[in-house]
Amino acid sequence: MSLESDIAILRQVQLFDDLENDQLRLLAFGAEHRRLRAGEFVFRESARADAGFVIVSGQVALLRGRGEAAKIVAHHGPGTLLGELCLITETIRPASARTETDCDLIRISRSLFRRMLEEYPEFAANLQGRLRDELDAMLADISAMEQRFS
Repeated sequence: MSLESDIAILRQVQLFDDLENDQLRLLAFGAEHRRLRAGEFVFRESARADAGFVIVSGQVALLRGRGEAAKIVAHHGPGTLLGELCLITETIRPASARTETDCDLIRISRSLFRRMLEEYPEFAANLQGRLRDELDAMLADISAMEQRFS
């Protein structure tokens, strides 16, 4: 993969849509590539999360549970960022991610993401606003559901 193709795929990720070309270039340059074959795990449920993964090509399934009890809860393809929350804070993986096909992934470490926030405070401010809006929407959804259970 070339740096330009990495920038193009990162541009598709909603979290990064406020970034300019030079900022995306820094992010792409600091990230690392991973190639996994079908059936390999990107990460496992309950593991410490220290990086997000952007799917460049292929399909990834998110699973909850282990072994025979594992259930697929979602399927994701190119342009999807897996583990967005762990870029911001320390957390554990709520699900496992297993490749359904051969996959190319871009791994973005929390330290690289924090560097982006420090070097580009306008990006940090936009992210804060986006998180606030998403929290407000989630609280409104919870409030609307509360009446169903009262």
